[in-house]
Amino acid sequence: MESREVIMKHYTSSPYKKNKNLDESYQKVTTKSDSCIDRLDIFIKIEEDKIVDAYFEGEACAIATSSCSILLENCKNKSLNEVKQFIENFENMINNYPYNEEELHEAVVFKEIIKQGNRKTCAYLPYSGLKQILDKSL
Repeated sequence: MESREVIMKHYTSSPYKKNKNLDESYQKVTTKSDSCIDRLDIFIKIEEDKIVDAYFEGEACAIATSSCSILLENCKNKSLNEVKQFIENFENMINNYPYNEEELHEAVVFKEIIKQGNRKTCAYLPYSGLKQILDKSL
């Protein structure tokens, strides 16, 4: 599947974009862009140092929305340390540092984003939010 197809699949039909009732067991973080309309609320349920459920709500462009969907897909049922490593690997990729492409799975669709600074912000938006939750939990 081409990068554009992966992005559009996650943008139009993400299983992680839900309108759920807020449960107190979920940690929430709101991420928003300073330069556009992108605003995502990310909800993470952590049990025994593992992300057991995740979803998001909000309004954002195709890049930010699909990036959030791909991120949550890759983090569900992973330990907090595994998620931290996933985020670091993604950061390396979008900053043009060495990274492990295999470990990023579908997130590699954003590997060319370094050529577009404003889109890089969109792709990284959900990662910055999840990092805030991890910083509190680790």
